[in-house]
Amino acid sequence: MAETARDERAKKNVQRMLVDTELEHLPAELRWREWMGRVEAVIFAASEPVTRSVLARVVGKNCNLELIIDDIRAELVGRPYELVAVAGGWQHRTKKSYGDVIHAAFGTAAGEGAKELNQSEALVLMCIAYFQPITRGELSSFFGKEVSRDLIGVLRGQELIASGPRSPQPGAPYTYVTTKTFLSQFGLDTLRQLPDFEALEDAGLLSKEKLLAGDIPAGLAGGEC
Repeated sequence: MAETARDERAKKNVQRMLVDTELEHLPAELRWREWMGRVEAVIFAASEPVTRSVLARVVGKNCNLELIIDDIRAELVGRPYELVAVAGGWQHRTKKSYGDVIHAAFGTAAGEGAKELNQSEALVLMCIAYFQPITRGELSSFFGKEVSRDLIGVLRGQELIASGPRSPQPGAPYTYVTTKTFLSQFGLDTLRQLPDFEALEDAGLLSKEKLLAGDIPAGLAGGEC
């Protein structure tokens, strides 16, 4: 089994070596255009956000991927789709302004495959996003009523949350954390892009009382197109 894994890795390494990434035979401008084409092709072909490490396999070692992405984005201005940074990578997405058009054509917004969360599910997901890692017991204490296993199961089923580290509490219960799917669905690159909870409180836009009453900050009430 170990030999099979090593053989597979060796095969992939050979395949990568067969792709000329440096393109030293090309003038600088043509080399840059080829790198742009490769990066966009890889992102277009992927079903999930593509990370820097993956894109680095198809361009030269001195290629600035941020500048490549910027140039691709500039060329997509005026197009109905764009290149966005989500979940630690890059992905093509239909622009929000075309959401209604796509809904009219297919009955669903672009990228919207899972069922819409109800109010309770959205509130619990929001709490996990802000206070992770957090246990089901802590969530129940926060809301003053039990957060059911079924509700947690809905969020897990949509791959919005996953099990985190064991809590140091008695019994070492599992905690819950958000996933890359959560970041992708809500158009976030990292959790640092969540609205600052303390700033929302200071601005009077969010409080525990408002949260328990069902107020959800903008951006967490529904997914991106």
